[in-house]
Amino acid sequence: MSSKEKPTLGGTRIKTRKRNIAAPLDPASFSDAIVQIYLDNGGDLELVAKSIESSDLNFLRYGDTFFEVVFVGGRTQPGTVKPEEGDRHPYSMLDCVAQRETILPFVLYIQKTLRRRPFLIKNLENVMRKFLQSLEFFEENERKKLAIFTALAFSQKLSGLPPETVFQPLLKDNLVAKGIVLSFITEFFKEYLKENTLDDLIALLKKGKMEDNLLDFFPSAKRSSEALSEHFIKEGLTSLVEYNEKKMFEVKLKEIKSTLTTMINDEAAIPEVIETVKQQVKDAKFPDLEVIRMLWDVLMEAVQWSGKNQQQNSNAALRQVKAWAELLNAFCTSGRLELELIYKVQTQCYEDAKLMKLFPEIIRTLYDQDVLAEDTVLLWFRKGSNQKGRQSFVKALEPFVKWLEEAEEEE
Repeated sequence: MSSKEKPTLGGTRIKTRKRNIAAPLDPASFSDAIVQIYLDNGGDLELVAKSIESSDLNFLRYGDTFFEVVFVGGRTQPGTVKPEEGDRHPYSMLDCVAQRETILPFVLYIQKTLRRRPFLIKNLENVMRKFLQSLEFFEENERKKLAIFTALAFSQKLSGLPPETVFQPLLKDNLVAKGIVLSFITEFFKEYLKENTLDDLIALLKKGKMEDNLLDFFPSAKRSSEALSEHFIKEGLTSLVEYNEKKMFEVKLKEIKSTLTTMINDEAAIPEVIETVKQQVKDAKFPDLEVIRMLWDVLMEAVQWSGKNQQQNSNAALRQVKAWAELLNAFCTSGRLELELIYKVQTQCYEDAKLMKLFPEIIRTLYDQDVLAEDTVLLWFRKGSNQKGRQSFVKALEPFVKWLEEAEEEE
């Protein structure tokens, strides 16, 4: 065999590995193109939507820039809401009149855009968060427009605006301290409640983790229930005030119940318990009728319902009534409050099977312990207005009432 090398073909190419070369970001050109579409169509959102739909612009890459052009008419400087160099148009949402009729078309326009390009949802969330965290850099009238837009966006179930995206960015200390947040959220509430119920608003606040924190929208110097009520009543939001008062009532009720339950379980001295409850009731400005209802609930909840039979459970309930009669007596300071206690006992005995037959014995015990006066018992027997089980309870109490009437006649 020949030792000469075999000839090779000349001009062969050497394969080189391909590299991914990323095109440089060019949001300015994208912004100018969107602005031109607005200008070409005179700001008519229907025509703008059609032109955008037929364009081959890279929305996937410049989603944030797109929404900036929609809201403020052009691109903003990175990290701010200040205008960036480049073309602008006069048909933005912040250039329109601050009222529902002019802002709703923008919501519907964005809604239509998101249906065609759902990947833009995250971009809408980004831009809204940036604007809400920068409210101080907008004019008061512009903030009102943003508030109306946000309320309408929730009303229209606009994608890309989860409640936490709106409420949480607002809680920046400097925005709250300047009263900017309170002004914004007030406009938001007023607009949202024009076509939604209070329950809808509360559900929205709950999703945004704000249903129990309305005071967080207020500057620290005005962070009180009185200031909240005064402000929202002045703004015509009475239903929101009533809701907040109910929530505050429930919180305070829970606190008093917890304290009382602990003291009962610890077998604290009754005078100490009375003093503690009176102070909490005074601080919470608790209505007398609610105090009576609360006391009875806590006392019955503290009964050890572990008897082997009905009789043992009944005896445990009656022992509880006798043991804490002094507490009940301290708050049953009028015939009206005594009557409320009877109604409370009546309702519970009607609704709780294990107490159904115990009604007359409880009333007799409360009378013997000087919690209920004779006149109050007779008034309930003759004219009581609570109809829950009344017929059977009246019949069960007849022997005791007959005894009271006979004793009265003898006197």
